[in-house]
Amino acid sequence: MTRFLLTPLSVAMLAGFGVYAVAAENQEPLETISVLGNSEALHKLPGSAHLVSAEELEQFEFVDINRMMRAVPGVYLREEDGYGLRPNIGIRGADGGRSGKISLMEDGVLVAPAPYSAPEAYYFPTAGRLHSIEVLKGPGTLKYGPFTVGGAVNMISTPIPDETTGKVQLEAGQYGENRLHTYFGGSTDTSGWLVETHQQQADGFREIDRADSADIAKEDYLLKGRLNSAEGAAFAQQLDVKLQYSEEESGMSYLGLTDADFAADPNRRYGISALDEMRNRHSTLQLNHSIALSDDFSLNTQAYYNKFKRDWFKVSLGGLIADANMGDADAQAILDGELDTEFGIKHNNRSYVSRGVQVSANWQLQTGTVQHDLEIGVRRHWDEVDRFQPTENYRQINGELVYQDTTDPSSSNNRVEDATANSLFVYDQVQLGEKLALTASLRYEDVETAQQRYNDVDRLEKGSSRSNSVNEWLPGLGATYAVSNAVTLLAGVHRGFAPPGGGSAEGEAGDLSTNYEWGARFDNGDLRAELIAFYSDYENAVQNCSVAVPCANGDDSGNYALGESDIRGVEALVATEWSMANGWLIPLSASYTWTEAEISRSNLDGSLQKGDNFAYLPENVFAITTGIDSGAAWRINLTAAYQDEMCVNNLCNRGTSDKYDVTESQWVMDAAAHYEFSDDLAGYLKVDNLLDDQAIINRAPDGARANRPRTASVGITYQF
Repeated sequence: MTRFLLTPLSVAMLAGFGVYAVAAENQEPLETISVLGNSEALHKLPGSAHLVSAEELEQFEFVDINRMMRAVPGVYLREEDGYGLRPNIGIRGADGGRSGKISLMEDGVLVAPAPYSAPEAYYFPTAGRLHSIEVLKGPGTLKYGPFTVGGAVNMISTPIPDETTGKVQLEAGQYGENRLHTYFGGSTDTSGWLVETHQQQADGFREIDRADSADIAKEDYLLKGRLNSAEGAAFAQQLDVKLQYSEEESGMSYLGLTDADFAADPNRRYGISALDEMRNRHSTLQLNHSIALSDDFSLNTQAYYNKFKRDWFKVSLGGLIADANMGDADAQAILDGELDTEFGIKHNNRSYVSRGVQVSANWQLQTGTVQHDLEIGVRRHWDEVDRFQPTENYRQINGELVYQDTTDPSSSNNRVEDATANSLFVYDQVQLGEKLALTASLRYEDVETAQQRYNDVDRLEKGSSRSNSVNEWLPGLGATYAVSNAVTLLAGVHRGFAPPGGGSAEGEAGDLSTNYEWGARFDNGDLRAELIAFYSDYENAVQNCSVAVPCANGDDSGNYALGESDIRGVEALVATEWSMANGWLIPLSASYTWTEAEISRSNLDGSLQKGDNFAYLPENVFAITTGIDSGAAWRINLTAAYQDEMCVNNLCNRGTSDKYDVTESQWVMDAAAHYEFSDDLAGYLKVDNLLDDQAIINRAPDGARANRPRTASVGITYQF
């Protein structure tokens, strides 16, 4: 793997926080990187919330975020590369393309490369090193923003351990897969530290015509430090820093397959895409300071800096796929390498920077008999994406790719976009007696964006420019009512918003919706269940256009207004565990999401009509997990997930679509078995896609592509 060199500046900017606000009275840290809080706070949340715990992640040893999150109700996942490197996550009908419509966070801080000016998450934290994952929907998302139309996902990194301890995990499997995950850290009364790395490599399961397989190499490094006041200090306070750096080199392409070639070999890749490759590097600095000025009042200040550099060198030949699907023999011959042709491979070369400061105050007070848990926060954020994307021209000659020359980028591929955002939120949890709790929230977003294009490579001649200014007040109200110790009713309404992006023109408002939810939670200690209905009334739904997910009008940059839309659905969850007479434990959990979404009013140009469907939104999603835990040395876990077919455009409801307009429905089963040789040493065997069921799970951007085939891996874990 070609390594990127670290400059002194990038080293200085490599850090982040793991946040702990400290109560002055007892000096015990309260982690604030969590968006859900403790179990008591979770029961009071007016909306749906889900935690994928460290124990759940350990059951299957997943390194793919799609597999980690597919049992979360209300979440839709569209696979692309088979490894979850750049996932497409949607929540409650919000567009999942590059996870660009959700508030994506790590340790409570936005991690998309440029959340306001270019929100598509071409960078995603290394899933194999994550400690747990939180998903939040409903009025509670107004605390985090700026994306409140669907929900928020917060990924929690490995915490600093309470005592000196470490872990080494080694894994090897089919298709040349291997990984190393190790960390070591410890704490004293006034300090803590952690060092961690995750290394992942694979030859890849797609075989490229006349070339090797599509390989992957990714490495990630993490360093945390903590200083906190001694017991008995007048004001308990804590300072945290997190340093993170990662780099990736992967032979990923946007070019899929024709349906006929997919049926013959779903893991084939055309030789004309042999040079396609993603290279990127990411660095983060996050700092946090928390101070408790009294038992009831605390301040938390966070500063963050993220830098992401990528060059995705790839062809864009979707027209050949479409033509070959329709029987064009010449198009098929080009894909097979049997017909000479000229084509270009563009350097999708982009640099991203984001930075910001956010301050929040938490005040617990009582007015009469009413208890308040009041939080007020402000954030100042700036981000930028710089595109300079030349094209290398090639000829395919007798199946070989021969370089010709390089074309300078057009103005659309030579541009800078930036955004400045000021945010404010007020969030008050009000306890009215023992049974009724209200949550009132208000968020304000003030966003200014700009785009500047250039007509020459030296950027001495400016081209066209755009600017936009958007500000929105976003209120929300939620309620929970404890019918009994086991049953809680909930309801909520809030204003949804997603900023329009750096390429938006003056007056474009972004996504605006009014979101409702209502339902019930049940938890008696032995059985946990949840049933929640949701409805989102969009007065304006906006699609972010990209090469990966072109808009309904064919654009691959900027955004496109879908207009007024309705999304409705139901989320259900049930979980329990049976104890057998011999000490065995049998856990069982199941989740289900039903969703229906359509355009409720034709747009101005008539390209979208009332009744048109949403693209890439499955109607039914289901997951079930079970297993056997001996309570001693061994355990076996099984999970199965189902997802409906999806329409790849907005036209399937018109009755004119064909098989090329839809993906295929699919069941996928994964299994894992663990055995503990001692308290410190354990081994495991896992098999992803146990039944080796492959289907067309995506047709974007260019052709049919399959999920990962059956893949077996073995690993060992040593803790010290």
